Amino acid sequence: MRAIQVTEFGGPEVLVATELPDPVAGPGEVVVEVAVADTIYVETQIRGGWGPQFGIEPPYVPGGAAAGTVLAVGAGVDPAWTGRRVVAGPGTAGTYAERVVTTVDRLIPVPDGLGLREAAALAHDGVTGTGIAEAVGIRPGERVLILGASGGMGTLLVQMAKAAGAHVVGAARGKRKLDLVRELGADAVVDYSEEGWTERAREALGGAGADVLLDGVGGELGLAAFTLVADGGRVSAHGASSGGFSGIDADEAGRRGITLRGIAEVQFAAADITRLAAKALAEAAAGRLRPVIAATFPLARAAQAHTAIEARSVAGKALLMVAGAV
Repeated sequence: MRAIQVTEFGGPEVLVATELPDPVAGPGEVVVEVAVADTIYVETQIRGGWGPQFGIEPPYVPGGAAAGTVLAVGAGVDPAWTGRRVVAGPGTAGTYAERVVTTVDRLIPVPDGLGLREAAALAHDGVTGTGIAEAVGIRPGERVLILGASGGMGTLLVQMAKAAGAHVVGAARGKRKLDLVRELGADAVVDYSEEGWTERAREALGGAGADVLLDGVGGELGLAAFTLVADGGRVSAHGASSGGFSGIDADEAGRRGITLRGIAEVQFAAADITRLAAKALAEAAAGRLRPVIAATFPLARAAQAHTAIEARSVAGKALLMVAGAV
């Protein structure tokens, strides 16, 4: 099968097309013929040298989720899965390939009427975004600040927060991305690449600060956004696209009565992954949630996809097209 392999850590150029043996399903596993592979920012960081932090060493095939069709099943797996359109959910390794093996407990059926592109776009971000929204419990009338609001998950969180009845302020970088965030329903937008953005964000939040901060960026921007959270608020500091997670002082959060959640709280078990993914896919199939697909790349051009992601030129999701997808 065709696949993309990383043989050494480095820039996007280390993503090289290769031929690997076709995978075989073991007990409790299935082989999925991949139509669309998801991409997420952390994959660029792993490729760039973060791999050991995740227990990953070259050579490896990147990717952690995909959409496609079940090609074969292993021992103990219901044969009825064969031929079904599915998402191979987060925790599936090596999805930058024509075929991938995953365990049956990470399979999520794709609802009728939902394309495999849209399903792949929700494979990671739909799970994490839905889990975050459930955990923070956004209520009608609350003020929600979303950092990284134009990203794959940020665009979903904007829609989820609006659906919950919140007043949403989306923070992103540049007019094109801010226009997208506004189109998705944000009540106000702020460019955090400009000086004084926190003052403008506070004004957009009504002066009293945010009841909820959803931080998909981290670093200094995340720390600055934390100062905008009202006492008694809730924070999800789940992102590190700036190069590191927000170093929020847990003691200060405690003194101010702020509930703080981090990356550890979005590491879901297989049962939660399938439940959250099924919920996100159902919302999308019903037209209540729209994954924003900004760019698609052939599998062989995975390096170009990583380059675009790292350059922050993608507003929404970037996907790898492996086979014909509908």
